[in-house]
Amino acid sequence: MDQAAAVDQAGPVSRAGRPRHRPQAASGVPARAQILDAAAALFTEHGFAATSTRMIAEKVGIRQASLYYHFATKDELLVELLSTSVRPSLDVVEQVGARGPQVSAAAALYAVAVADVRTLVTAPHNIGTLYLLPEAQGDVFAPFRAERQELQDAYGRLGAAAAAPSVAAELPAGQLGELLIQLVEVVIQIRRARQPTAEDATAIAASCLRLCGLDAGAVATAATEARALLASLG
Repeated sequence: MDQAAAVDQAGPVSRAGRPRHRPQAASGVPARAQILDAAAALFTEHGFAATSTRMIAEKVGIRQASLYYHFATKDELLVELLSTSVRPSLDVVEQVGARGPQVSAAAALYAVAVADVRTLVTAPHNIGTLYLLPEAQGDVFAPFRAERQELQDAYGRLGAAAAAPSVAAELPAGQLGELLIQLVEVVIQIRRARQPTAEDATAIAASCLRLCGLDAGAVATAATEARALLASLG
């Protein structure tokens, strides 16, 4: 129901001063989270350049000045959103690494790939589609690029440790990391066409291991170990 209809139904209402803009989202959702969600929706629908902070504020139902209390610029909003498509996966890398030799390299790679797919699937409004934008290449986006490079390097380390000797001899860790992260990020394109499923996550993770030269039996063993590992990580 729009504001005019609400006034018509409720009758005249006297107000002192200008009416306050209130968030339209469900009560209890922090304003910062509402702003990020609105920005993600508008960036992916209209593009980054065509979206203004005024549009974002209006979608949330707050004044533009209130938005600036949380984010000084539109660039800051995109940096934070892009980080949400990487940071949870880096947390999993750290947790898996803390298990040390208890976890095989193949299972660790499988687990990180599954977790990364889940991160990209749950990132608001498929925000991962925006990381290649020309606007996202500026200096202000260096923190996000550093986080993504850290994740890529982790793929390279895990892939090199898990790889069959023939693959390890042909692909240095840096190149293997590039290939693995690109393989995982195919879920961004899948998400543009349909909602990815759990089967997509396991298929992508298995493909990462096959890229490393593991056979079907080794992939199945790593998948079983990785499932137990992810369950223990919560």
